[in-house]
Amino acid sequence: MQLSESFQWIEALPLVRLIVIIPGLYPAISALHILGIALLVGCIATVDLRLLGVFTTKLDDALPSLIRMALTGFTVAATTGMLLVSVRIGNYAFNPAFLTKMALLLIAGTNALVLRLRAGSADVRHGLGTFRGRLAAALSLALWTSAVFSGRWIAFI
Repeated sequence: MQLSESFQWIEALPLVRLIVIIPGLYPAISALHILGIALLVGCIATVDLRLLGVFTTKLDDALPSLIRMALTGFTVAATTGMLLVSVRIGNYAFNPAFLTKMALLLIAGTNALVLRLRAGSADVRHGLGTFRGRLAAALSLALWTSAVFSGRWIAFI
């Protein structure tokens, strides 16, 4: 199956057609996507700023909960993002801003995974006060912010 045939197949799926046909559904999914991004980036930025020492130790007990909320935000953003892309996947697949966003998301996710693995624990608090924790946090802030900017540029390219 050719790539363009695969894209046409995805765009013809019944769920994807419903997104196109039902008035208001695409904007509703888009709004959920933005809410997922807000939850993800808001929580991750808070954790990153704590790892960088910007926030005090009073936040430490909340860090595991913030990570869980960020993962929930990621799940919402990823699910809704796949639905949004499926409507015009043939266009998105060649959009430089979209491809950049996908690469940034992959790198940001890898950064988060490496931080957890290097800390030897699923608890991000083990990265507090360490060079690796601060480096991962600074990289995380830059990557997630860049992914948001790239996502906004998709419509303009």
